[in-house]
Amino acid sequence: MDISLRDSTPSLSTFSDIVVGTAGVCLMRNAWKEDQHPSFINFISTFLSANSFRLNFVPIAPDFIFNCGGLSVAFIFVTNWDCNNVAPIFNRVKKLKMQFARFYVVITFPAKEQIDSFIQSYFKFGMVIGKPTFVSVQDLEMGFEKIVKIAHSSGVYKQERIGEKLKAERKQLVQGMNFYLKVVTSIPGIDNHDANAVNSCIMRQLLFILVFLFFRVSTQSC
Repeated sequence: MDISLRDSTPSLSTFSDIVVGTAGVCLMRNAWKEDQHPSFINFISTFLSANSFRLNFVPIAPDFIFNCGGLSVAFIFVTNWDCNNVAPIFNRVKKLKMQFARFYVVITFPAKEQIDSFIQSYFKFGMVIGKPTFVSVQDLEMGFEKIVKIAHSSGVYKQERIGEKLKAERKQLVQGMNFYLKVVTSIPGIDNHDANAVNSCIMRQLLFILVFLFFRVSTQSC
């Protein structure tokens, strides 16, 4: 298979700032690997390693499955668009989009006739815009960088949603405790010493609950 790589050593300067310090798992389909040039597989391996991703070769249905922040994202990566044999690609897309909630198709189009072929085939095979999302790129390295960026962004979004949920729970809990303290300290016959004792007990319970929430969100993000 003839491919053109920009460089034998992948340049990470434009993308490493996005994923540096993060960790994730990349599962690559064995059959997809066998169809690629060894130099491109080396690019992928080096790129993932430099950005703290672990790469495993497994017999999976998609070409790639990424797990970032506890979120799985599946990809088909078409590196050689054959204008005369597009049916297998779209049939595979239809099958996999029913199996994965987060699913993308990345295709390299180095020539205009390939883009024209894709547009005609897209509607011929009854694709629905955004279901799944198709991403077009000009070369292989750009395509894989897009894949990693999409997977990483999805994981970051999930972490932000979990963080927002935790903050909301904390705020609601503190508001409830403050209201409860006002009620207790307003009861006739309870002096300051009793109120302080109740306050201390409640704060210990609050601390316990906050620690519990912290460990719960940590578990969800694994």
